[in-house]
Amino acid sequence: MKEQIIEILKQVFKMEHVKDNISQKTCDKWDSLSHLNLIIELEQQYNVSFEPEDIVEMTSLQRIEQKLLKKLHE
Repeated sequence: MKEQIIEILKQVFKMEHVKDNISQKTCDKWDSLSHLNLIIELEQQYNVSFEPEDIVEMTSLQRIEQKLLKKLHE
């Protein structure tokens, strides 16, 4: 799953490489608009819907993976 999320991050942020420690703090391209685009893409790819409080917390690859796993197991 992590590799799929990385591919989505690459696509949304238009990057060739994404490190495992990517977050809003470490990526200049991760602004509010690209964050929304990322959430939309994740929701479409995994056929899930995130709650607003989850979206706010999805600020790194690790957090995205955690929230997505939780959502898929509901």
